Amino acid sequence: MTHLTWLLVALPAAGALLLLLGGRRTDRWGHLLGCATVLASFGMGVALLTELLGRPGHDRAIHPNLFSWVPVGGLQVDFGLQIDQLSICFVLLISGVGSLIHIYSIGYMAEDPDRRRFFAYLNLFVAAMLLLVVADNYLGLYVGWEGVGLASYLLIGFWYQRPVAATAGKKAFVMNRVGDIGLSLAMFAMFASFGTLQFDGVFAAADGASRGMLTAIGLLLLLGACAKSAQIPVQAWLFDAMEGPTPVSALIHAATMVTAGVYLIVRSNPLYNLSPDAQLAVVIVGAATLLFGAIVGCAKDDIKRALAASTISQIGYMVLAAGLGPAGYAFAILHLLTHGFFKAGLFLGSGSVIHAMDDEQDMRRYGALRSLLPITFATFGLGYLAIIGIPPFAGFFSKDAIIEAALAAGGVRGAILGAAAVLGAGITAFYMTRVMLMTFAGEKRWADDAHPHEAPAVMVWPMILLAVGSVFSGGLLAVGGTLQDWLEPVVGVHEGAHVAPVWVTTSVTLIIVLVGVGVAYRMYGRRPVPATAPADVSALTAAARNDLYGDAFNEEVFMRPGGQLTRALVEVDNAGVDGSVNALAALVSRTSDRLRGLQTGFARSYALSMFVGAALVAAGILAVQLWA
Repeated sequence: MTHLTWLLVALPAAGALLLLLGGRRTDRWGHLLGCATVLASFGMGVALLTELLGRPGHDRAIHPNLFSWVPVGGLQVDFGLQIDQLSICFVLLISGVGSLIHIYSIGYMAEDPDRRRFFAYLNLFVAAMLLLVVADNYLGLYVGWEGVGLASYLLIGFWYQRPVAATAGKKAFVMNRVGDIGLSLAMFAMFASFGTLQFDGVFAAADGASRGMLTAIGLLLLLGACAKSAQIPVQAWLFDAMEGPTPVSALIHAATMVTAGVYLIVRSNPLYNLSPDAQLAVVIVGAATLLFGAIVGCAKDDIKRALAASTISQIGYMVLAAGLGPAGYAFAILHLLTHGFFKAGLFLGSGSVIHAMDDEQDMRRYGALRSLLPITFATFGLGYLAIIGIPPFAGFFSKDAIIEAALAAGGVRGAILGAAAVLGAGITAFYMTRVMLMTFAGEKRWADDAHPHEAPAVMVWPMILLAVGSVFSGGLLAVGGTLQDWLEPVVGVHEGAHVAPVWVTTSVTLIIVLVGVGVAYRMYGRRPVPATAPADVSALTAAARNDLYGDAFNEEVFMRPGGQLTRALVEVDNAGVDGSVNALAALVSRTSDRLRGLQTGFARSYALSMFVGAALVAAGILAVQLWA
């Protein structure tokens, strides 16, 4: 299979190209082709996993070199792929969950006249994401990184006829460019320091670099990760991304784009292991973001935006774990994989509810849907139990592992990180219980002309399969250290440490989770939910409704000063650069005007000028001779 590895990326890329160039002629079967290409990539991923499993532990890597890409002087970059224990996890998640989202989209987008274009963009997204995780160098990763950014812009703004969707797509694109600059500068620093962009070359030479350079590279990589994974301070685009079709939300928020930053950090683990300062920055960003997203999620009435806030928080857990070094890398990937199942299921479930409620997304206009949407209720409920960490569901194994690793950091640092992780678990239980109760419990609050109904089978089956993953994936990957042992050759040996017996940590976390569930039930299960959000709320609730003023912060700290700087530079350009050029042009113009006056066009004037000139020359010669 090694010589066919390139088909992983080529198949969905070819599907996108064919659907975009084929135009309306492919409308009748374009959605089927889109699904087939991603399913084929998943099949390739399974075959590659089988080949890796058949090899000894020290040789589980497939590294085909396809061609010489950039043979320019000292910059020699080959276009190669790398299938190892880390990348195969992402390949299977992206193509597997991506396939289910493609199939779900057949029903969700059935009435959309541009369904073929939608599937072309989905294929492009999957192809770019697969290239990102299988490239064997940072330049190839960067190509996939930019491709994901382009595809997300196209998908978020898919309904570009709606101004709010077009604006959301531009916002996501621009904010991600901030992170792209960080990744670009990190690559420049790598080449300047190590003379290569190949993963193996960079990691082998990292030991000889200064701590300052390694910290700079780590921080720049973190900036790139923050933008792609919607971490503080560049998280605001993710809420607006909900303007795209719901399958886009599932694809971006579950298995693909938002996990790219986590992949970048974990893949670059040899650099972070040598820079404690960069690792500290990573854990600070992760801890702050997991609390930020959880708090915002408590005040969202739009079901998709509530889940978006949840995504920000859950990715924060992964980033926190990745910042803990070898003690947390495997747990970051474990939570990433389980999150791919339950978050994709939750988003597809929300899409089923929105589909049933005639595109209504406000949970205050839901209620009592559990009996009308029994399959959606069951699958969404399993995802809910997984995300809040109830045993034996998937999130229990991955989130508790991160909490234990955070506490094991020791000292004040471990106490702060552990407390943040446990508090985040309690808040997660609160806002997700709120979503469940407002959507499926209580009295109906929808209009009489609404007729909620279960989704068609093509949408239901992907939800069921994701629910199965939400139940079993955590246990299968975590019990016995299965995933830790598998990833050890890439992320290093995990040396487990506990500040308290595991059952103590687990019990305390579950108590906090149950408290969050109880508070939510008391507020939304035992009391009627008003159809309109109360206007008289606390300052914290008001702040959470406004995303803790993230947009206002960016406007005041970055946009306004940036605008003022731009206007100042324009003035400098107008008065300085343009002024000097214009002054020179004016001088030439005035001089030419004066000289032009000497050209009269009359022969007698020219004859007189010649006579006067000759006379002056003769007089000058005579004067010189007389003087001599």
